[in-house]
Amino acid sequence: MADEVVIDRRFRGPPASANGGYTSGLLAEALGARCAEVNLRRPPPLDTALTVNRDGDEARMLDGGELVADARPLDSLVLQLESPPPLHAAEDADARSSFYDDHAFPGCFVCGPARDAGDGLCIYPGELDGHRAMACAWTPDGEFADASGSIRERIVWAALDCPSGIAAHHFAPDETTMVLARLRGYVERPIEAGRPHIVVGWMLGRDGRKHRSATAIFDAAGEPRAWAEALWIELRQDDGE
Repeated sequence: MADEVVIDRRFRGPPASANGGYTSGLLAEALGARCAEVNLRRPPPLDTALTVNRDGDEARMLDGGELVADARPLDSLVLQLESPPPLHAAEDADARSSFYDDHAFPGCFVCGPARDAGDGLCIYPGELDGHRAMACAWTPDGEFADASGSIRERIVWAALDCPSGIAAHHFAPDETTMVLARLRGYVERPIEAGRPHIVVGWMLGRDGRKHRSATAIFDAAGEPRAWAEALWIELRQDDGE
């Protein structure tokens, strides 16, 4: 079974490619999976007719004959979640975020400060006092909800992307450019539009150029709603950006 999809420029990460989490969410939706692993093989192009093929338990996104990403469902995603801070502490961390003034991709759909609420997600994690984690408060806009008032899953996957990358960059020993190579995500329960949530991103480990990090989204009472484990790869200097 094959479908055509075009990722609108609205859902960009860097200026010339789609947000990796949003792309991953498209493939998870194609699988009908609340829990999935998505491998990103090349930057997902914008405003381009892409083919999404589903074959059994695998979904593949193609740009012509080039593989953009592939996905498979997971039975579960077991992850030791960071304890969420109280909502007021997440709001304080948000206010301290460095991304309001210094962001490599200010137009990013998820964390770009050039995007207004309802256009982007406006997720701006800042470092938590006394923790090796980043956090912010997030009230999802109804623009991104379905008829039931739940945020669409491709949007939830997008929200799970950037906080893990921000944590990987923030706690790296040196400044380096990284790209998202893999995202394993689980949307356990719906995320409701118009209600405050707490987003936490943290490091899991590093092996050479490979950085493992994670994101979780909690409701205001601290109950987990969705979480993800990400693999970020440092670009070599001769790889370019």
